[in-house]
Amino acid sequence: MSTELITKLREMTGAGIMDCRNALKENTNDLDKACQWLREKGMASAVKRAGRSAKQGLVNSYIHGAGTLGVLVEVNCETDFVAKTEDFQNLVKEIAMQVAAVSPVYVTREQVPESILESEKAVYKAQLKEEGKPEKVWDKIIEGKVEKFYQQVCLMEQIYMRDTSGKETIKDLVTAAIAKTGENIVVKRFARFKLGEE
Repeated sequence: MSTELITKLREMTGAGIMDCRNALKENTNDLDKACQWLREKGMASAVKRAGRSAKQGLVNSYIHGAGTLGVLVEVNCETDFVAKTEDFQNLVKEIAMQVAAVSPVYVTREQVPESILESEKAVYKAQLKEEGKPEKVWDKIIEGKVEKFYQQVCLMEQIYMRDTSGKETIKDLVTAAIAKTGENIVVKRFARFKLGEE
């Protein structure tokens, strides 16, 4: 196992040296699998931290181009110390850029109003009827379409714009930051303004 591989995994995940060594050992030196393994382990610690109060943090802005698109985002953490770190500030910037690039409507799926969800399901049902799909498979297909809908409109469900594998979500990005900082991190809210849009 090369030191270079351990260093690379450490840079990708922010995990400790021994954790990176174990992850690579468990996943036969496959960097992607080791990264996922660490993320899964980080998820366990993120769950433990989820109940802790996050009242510090940053409000950050991102203005695109010649001022035609702007984003404000609030991301909270537990302490002022973490809020001032370069890692946390970079995370907030990346989230602001994600909002600018991918135009989410909500932060989490829990914020999607039931009326919007029911309306989407009604559209899917009408489409399936039109396509002549058998009724017994509608529920399963609608479930899949609802998941895709969440991925489009919910920031935390969206694929991170810089992830070339097309698998890492914003939730994964935040979870990795939680594992690295040891603090609860919450994307609180955002606003996106595009010139000429109501």
